[in-house]
Amino acid sequence: MNEVVQKLAEQKAEHVARLEEWLRIPSVSTDSARKEDVRKAGEWVRDELSWAGFETRIEETAGHPVVVAKWHGARGAPTVLVYGHYDVQPPEPLDLWRHGPFEPTVEGDNLIARGATDDKGQVLALIRGIGGVLREKGSLPINVTFLVEGEEEIGSPNLTPFIEAHAEELSADVALISDTSQFAPGVPALTIGLKGLVYLQVELVGPNRDLHSGSFGGAVANPGNVLATMLASLKDSEGRVLIPGFYDDVRDLSEAERAEIAALPFDEAGFCRDLELEHLHGEKGYSTLERKWARPTLDVNGMLCGWTGEGAKTVLPSKAMAKFSMRLVPDQDSETIRRQVTDHLRRICPPTCKLTVHCDHGAEPVLVERTSPWLVAAERAVEKGFGTKPVYIREGGSIPVVSEFKKILGIDTILLGTGLPDDNAHSPNEKFCLSDFQRAIETAAWLLDEMIRMENPDR
Repeated sequence: MNEVVQKLAEQKAEHVARLEEWLRIPSVSTDSARKEDVRKAGEWVRDELSWAGFETRIEETAGHPVVVAKWHGARGAPTVLVYGHYDVQPPEPLDLWRHGPFEPTVEGDNLIARGATDDKGQVLALIRGIGGVLREKGSLPINVTFLVEGEEEIGSPNLTPFIEAHAEELSADVALISDTSQFAPGVPALTIGLKGLVYLQVELVGPNRDLHSGSFGGAVANPGNVLATMLASLKDSEGRVLIPGFYDDVRDLSEAERAEIAALPFDEAGFCRDLELEHLHGEKGYSTLERKWARPTLDVNGMLCGWTGEGAKTVLPSKAMAKFSMRLVPDQDSETIRRQVTDHLRRICPPTCKLTVHCDHGAEPVLVERTSPWLVAAERAVEKGFGTKPVYIREGGSIPVVSEFKKILGIDTILLGTGLPDDNAHSPNEKFCLSDFQRAIETAAWLLDEMIRMENPDR
């Protein structure tokens, strides 16, 4: 493997050129006008995997296609299922980009483009690393299946049915995903916890049309006012959610876990400076990292009512709408939380307005046990690829497929994130550190070695 890794190091310019080519494809899955671009990005990764030596195909779904690639020639060896996505977030607002979002540009050691870190760069690092071993040696020490989808950024609506329909083909001993981050520059990390998610849209309807706020104000309930009051009542001033039963199933952090989190080199002052904030806010009794990683939250994601155009229009709106989400922690259940929140909203909605609640999507929280031998293998691979041992962290975001792999295939997932917390995922000027891109490629190669070594310690 030393010889293979050396070869991968010599191919650095080629790796970057391939990533730039993929990033030029504007695969925005939520934009119907980009449907052919999304397919083109899927075909690109199919061809890349085929070039590396995998048996590949594109599978159609009700939405964007799924790419499946396999090499199962290691008889009796474990199988790893590698997941990633080739779709990206919309690039707007375009005026905040220093370069065109689909015109990859190198600035120092960073490559700037939409999808650079989420998730094309991280996926390609796995493909170039694992595929590099296959091309150089003609075989792999373990069996590998790639599953790369084009709908992650819109909630993966067709992925679960696909996994269920292909469960036998996708069976594996462990899954591997690179769609998270390191803890900080020079501090690689393995993520062992993800928050779950419940995403709701609430609409209140009052009168049958917008009204003159002078002629009707004081006589008719304003849905905007009512909705604002309802939302404000869901949390107290210190950030604790007030919905009955919301915390019933929350698994508290142990003292050992709290001590481990406290020992991480977190710069809270720098965190504030980056966000241009004077003060942070959150649930009393917990540190910033504890609140981000291990405490449930409720946040409004968007609101709309009445006149929002230029100038004044004194209307009493007929409707008001808000989108908000709850991030969940072990052992909360998304369906239970959805029901609790919906029932609570119905209880507190006054009879002056009609309430509609729609659940957009959800995900279950995930926590991988630290005793997993797969984590041990990943830790050793990261140390070889990055030159230092990784720390273990949790993540405030959600990756729904992780809980689906556990539920449908019965496997845990290694979350080997190689991006950085300031990579601007979902924001303008998204970036990926090219040195970390190379380290990630080499780590992927080392991981194969460590996984088979785990099976055969004397190898």
